[in-house]
Amino acid sequence: MSTRHFLTLLDFSRTELQQVLDRAIVLKKMHYDGVIYEPLKNKVLGMIFEKSSTRTRVSFEAGMTQFGGSAIFLSPRDTQLGRGEPVEDAARVISRMVDVVMIRTFGHDIIERFAEYSRVPVINALTDQHHPCQLLADLQTFIEHRGALAGKTFAWIGDGNNMCNSYIHAAHIFDFQLKIACPYGFEPDPELLEKYARNVELVKTAEDAARGAHSIATDVWTSMGQESEQSIRKRRFSMYQINPRLMDMASSDALFMHCLPAHRGEEISEDMLDDSRSVVWDEAENRLHAQKALLEFLVVGPDGVKRQ
Repeated sequence: MSTRHFLTLLDFSRTELQQVLDRAIVLKKMHYDGVIYEPLKNKVLGMIFEKSSTRTRVSFEAGMTQFGGSAIFLSPRDTQLGRGEPVEDAARVISRMVDVVMIRTFGHDIIERFAEYSRVPVINALTDQHHPCQLLADLQTFIEHRGALAGKTFAWIGDGNNMCNSYIHAAHIFDFQLKIACPYGFEPDPELLEKYARNVELVKTAEDAARGAHSIATDVWTSMGQESEQSIRKRRFSMYQINPRLMDMASSDALFMHCLPAHRGEEISEDMLDDSRSVVWDEAENRLHAQKALLEFLVVGPDGVKRQ
């Protein structure tokens, strides 16, 4: 059986992704009910972090512990990757010692090269180009609160970054409409916009994107590695803040999402996280449940039989 990886949402079919999302909701209920379920007992997750994160580390590590397994945290200081070891060599070695690998890094080519030489499943926990694990959590949250994804309208307002790219993939796979509003020069990958034009529209203003949307999502204006651009970005993005006034233009049952951490007073108003339409805390928690479902799918398999 060939090794499956999760580098972008496109690595799974719509049916497989829906299975993961449905399973995440079941696993969440089992967790709340105190059910002990350990399908990954004695399994090890290798967590390679070249970019730091709170939610990613806690959710993956807690998920493996709840599944009866364990996780090893590896920062650039802890591996030879930080000292120039080729990615291909690291993949060959690490994948002989663990059962699944999670990588949070910069260039998407790094994770692609690692996966090519890995014996075990590799999960993209964030690259500069894509953030599929966060999209699983976002989609799970929407389903829990509002039901089916198909036919809905989502809005992405802010930087056309890795989150935006993954939202484009999600719109294509689940057949919802995505309206994107970004300052000029900060649009998402033009090839993605062209390829998935049936489900994706680039609009001029935040108001254009918000109007009639069932969900509005955003991210920080300045991501890790872009600190030198912070003052420029603050000026360019000032008209793209999410606030209650903008949310009022959306559908009456619209939800607000943010992958966190959030900068109050910048991409969101001071009061937006506490708005009744905000589901950011459910969204953050669902990183745990969605990733547990993903780990189970990759390591145990969709049919419940452990992969060899």
